[in-house]
Amino acid sequence: MAMSMLATKFHVPAPRRRAVARPRLVDPLLSDSHEGRKLTLICAPAGFGKTTLLSQWVLQVRAAEPEVRVAWLSLDSGDNDPARFLTHLIAGMHGADTGLGSGAQALLDATPAAAAEPVLVTLINDLARAETSIIIVLDDYHAIEAHPVHDAVAFLLDHSPPQLHLAIATRSDPPLPLSRLRARDQMSELRAADLRFSAQETAAFLNECMGLSLSAEDISALQARTEGWAAGLQLAALSLRGHADVPGFINAFAGSNRFILDYLVEEVLQRQPAHVRSFLMHTAILDRLSGPLCDAVTGQGDSSAVLHDLERENLFVVPLDDRRQWYRYHHLFAEVLRARAAHQEPELQHSLHRRASEWYQHRDLLEDALKHALAAGDFERAGVLLEAVVPAIRRSRQDATLRGWLSALPDHVVRANPVLSVFYAWMMLTSGDLEAVEHCLQDAERGLAEASRDGEPTRDRATGLNAGSEEFRALPVTIAVYRAALAQAVGDVAGTAAHARRALELCGPADHLSRAAAAGFLGLAAWARGDLDTAVPTFADVGPNLHAAGNIADELASTLVLADLWMARGSLNQARRLLEQALTAADLAGIASGPPTADLHVGISALNCESGAPAAAKEHLEAGIALGEAASLPENLYRRFVVMARLEYLSGNAVRAIELLEEAERRYLRGFFPDVRPIPAMRARIWIGQGALREASDWARARDLTAGDELRYLREFEHLTLTRLLIAQHQADPSNGSLDDAFNLLERLLQAAQTAGRGGSVNEILVLKARVYQAEGRRDSALEALEQALKRTEAESHVRLFLDEGAPMIDLLRRAAVERICPRYVSQLLHAANTGATAPAASPGIDAMPAQLSDRELQVLRLLDSSLSGPEVARQLFVSLNTLRTHTRHIFEKLQVSNRAEAVRRAREHGLL
Repeated sequence: MAMSMLATKFHVPAPRRRAVARPRLVDPLLSDSHEGRKLTLICAPAGFGKTTLLSQWVLQVRAAEPEVRVAWLSLDSGDNDPARFLTHLIAGMHGADTGLGSGAQALLDATPAAAAEPVLVTLINDLARAETSIIIVLDDYHAIEAHPVHDAVAFLLDHSPPQLHLAIATRSDPPLPLSRLRARDQMSELRAADLRFSAQETAAFLNECMGLSLSAEDISALQARTEGWAAGLQLAALSLRGHADVPGFINAFAGSNRFILDYLVEEVLQRQPAHVRSFLMHTAILDRLSGPLCDAVTGQGDSSAVLHDLERENLFVVPLDDRRQWYRYHHLFAEVLRARAAHQEPELQHSLHRRASEWYQHRDLLEDALKHALAAGDFERAGVLLEAVVPAIRRSRQDATLRGWLSALPDHVVRANPVLSVFYAWMMLTSGDLEAVEHCLQDAERGLAEASRDGEPTRDRATGLNAGSEEFRALPVTIAVYRAALAQAVGDVAGTAAHARRALELCGPADHLSRAAAAGFLGLAAWARGDLDTAVPTFADVGPNLHAAGNIADELASTLVLADLWMARGSLNQARRLLEQALTAADLAGIASGPPTADLHVGISALNCESGAPAAAKEHLEAGIALGEAASLPENLYRRFVVMARLEYLSGNAVRAIELLEEAERRYLRGFFPDVRPIPAMRARIWIGQGALREASDWARARDLTAGDELRYLREFEHLTLTRLLIAQHQADPSNGSLDDAFNLLERLLQAAQTAGRGGSVNEILVLKARVYQAEGRRDSALEALEQALKRTEAESHVRLFLDEGAPMIDLLRRAAVERICPRYVSQLLHAANTGATAPAASPGIDAMPAQLSDRELQVLRLLDSSLSGPEVARQLFVSLNTLRTHTRHIFEKLQVSNRAEAVRRAREHGLL
């Protein structure tokens, strides 16, 4: 029944039995789709015949070109939910051509958010492969106010293949790229001036269609009074039937359309029998009309016959199916009827809506029942109905619709319903209102406790709905999961773990989704404690449970967190394998352009940054951004700005990097992941690298950081940043004390990291120990600490771990090259520093890198680093001795040396050998 009701949105209105043919308008429309235009826009106020004109056009298209497919979608306010709009758009296209839309709908079903662009990409690809043309008609587009829906239509227009032609009927100009389409001659448009009835059309309508016998003078006067407005002409014709004084009637009204409409509706209503007037006023509350529904609302038993009579009399009734079972009133006529009914019978409106709600509910059309319950002011009933609707709404990800309904309910109704309280808590969590989350969860727990005291919930007497719904039964688990999220958002690690364990205890064996959430928060709690040996295997259970629940998109998204954990252990390679496998899986699942694909690209981009591959990092970042924000999960959007900041800093643009980190901070949502790398600390590291020590010191004071703090993993990133600040302050003013505080802090951090299996932290601490020793002039100890870090990281190809320390570390790496410490790895690092993987600006007093050698000069240099004599080197290269001397002279100049031995030594220092 729900689908048959929904099908009325896709029904092309049948031409009226007595409609005026308008070839002057239809013929140009027929040519538009053949001339490569993307859009036909019909924009005019209500009552100008936009829908009638489009239906005539579609009828002629089908007659002339049967192979052309037409998808018609009548929009309403509910389509402001992006997920609902996309679902209806896909259903309309699939109904027109079964080869279209299946993949797009699968993608929409698989994603946890209304991902318009990825879904449209899939749909557009289907269209591009189609062998015939398709026309999409969006009627009543003025009902759309949501910018995401406008953006989706604009995307469809911008990327439409030649097979597609879009037609839009609206009362006002939509916020689409109309100017650009006009300039490129890619659209045609009809306005009110075009749609006004001509003298000939007015005569045909009044005398032939409406059965009047008016003189040319009366027709001309009536056209002048209505200005060719179709609705005005139709109302006037209905009023004129049987009127004795036609000229007097015509002269009796004038002014704007609004006044004409009021006058003519009054005339029309007064000429109807009393039972018809009552029927019109009482059924005006309905968006769609059927005989049984109208019987229930009006309390009479002949509604089907009345509807047929109204259609036959052209009384502004539009059929919505070919069997004449469902109708609607002309929108303008309905608006006036509703206004009059509310004014004349205000006390009756709530009762009418309540009857409609009951009728829909008994047929399991719960969304319509909910809408009328809200209109009736029956909020308790609406709350119970919303509880019943929630599972379907959540499965189809119509979050905007759910948010709107929850917001429409009074606070006391939401608080009294534990299911609604929980979902309101989730809304507050995603919006960052943590205090409201706590209140909502307390309301839900109170409702559960009351239900327990009253016994097992049964069927509600007032509504007939089962109060012991699936959502109600799952409440204890859901509350525990949300409490874990709330605890994590406020940094309560113990609370996160306790609530997650509680959720896991309450889960059934087959409750895979809840088990995934519980395991996830347990893993995240272990991560927040710094216990990676526990966090990795615990969080690894999330993916298989999500897979068992059929939630592929969330399964792939969990890979991003698991990769973060492996990076924290120091394994870039394992993190990369996980992310690349997830990208492949997204492609195989048909969601390569939907969430969380963009996040996976951004994750790989971050890895490439750490591996010293900025070009590859930029490529993956751009791929993620190109998919649009809709291809990311909201909690991950901040990541792309962090990576963008990283790349900007590596390119030498510290100011832009700071701006991007500030945007990342604005985008960061608490409650999803432990904040192990706080963005303000990232900003402080840039200040330290740029020598802005005052700003960095202000940050440290604001965070109340000292070297003697009690250690917690959630502050480890900050403490390592503080260590860099202490080193930089010592270098700026060596007389300002020793580095003992920094060294002791590093020693304590190292012991904690080694105990908990945090390999990534151990690597960074060893690098910083080398920096401390170096700053104190203890070069042998510095090289020893550096060697430990190099041996631990060589297999994982860490680059930025070392180069981010700037010129002092490069100088230390040169010494390591001379000492033949990890020679291949050190050579790679120095080569990366020399050939494009930009490091922070060098400090004064550090030798500049030599000018880059050509490939031939490098070949000569390698042979110079051997026991071969000059003539033997020349023979190896198949060049003359003079040519070899020329190459050698160039090498000496670039390396700023004067002999072969110095050239070899300096080349080793800079990683060229």
